[in-house]
Amino acid sequence: MNEAAIANRGRAEHLGPDRRRPQVLDTALEIAAQQGLADVTMGNIANRLGVTRPVVYACYPGRGEVLAALLDRETDEVLASLLELLPPQRTGSIEQLFVDGFRALHSTVRERPASWRIMFGADPDPVLTAAIVRGRDRLRNQLATVMRPLLQRWQVADLDIALPMLVEVFLAICEAAVRKMLDADGDSELVAETFGKAAYRAMRAKP
Repeated sequence: MNEAAIANRGRAEHLGPDRRRPQVLDTALEIAAQQGLADVTMGNIANRLGVTRPVVYACYPGRGEVLAALLDRETDEVLASLLELLPPQRTGSIEQLFVDGFRALHSTVRERPASWRIMFGADPDPVLTAAIVRGRDRLRNQLATVMRPLLQRWQVADLDIALPMLVEVFLAICEAAVRKMLDADGDSELVAETFGKAAYRAMRAKP
């Protein structure tokens, strides 16, 4: 390592944990996107940041905590996108709104694929199991809050009973759609139309 690199590394190590943590998470997401979750290790994060491992460990106790913190942060991005799939409360039952929503979701998934793989990956990292459960609970709670007034407008019967079931169905459709969107060979228009119409019909299935 040359003198300039050593100097840069020394300066980097003096940022402090509070300022360093967002960089650690950004780097972890970058590694996950390029190489997969299995390569998100404390050593790889340190190497990519150009710091020593103790600097990374000062931010998080271990790999599991890095992945959990990353999942918590990326859940916010996922949640915002899923909430946008639901039509505004002022509208009626317009199927095209769901199709348009899934078309927009496709663009979001392609822009931040690692975020979606962390949450909806077919083979999640075992270290993330508890964090994924928490993240999905957040998704369910927020979706239920937004869906309730919409279903009330649609005069869905037995709403308190139907709402949790419809949330699960909607989330399952979204999860299947995201996995298809992560497939580079998928036809974006066909995916948006198929899953958008399926979500609409599922939401209107309960009279």
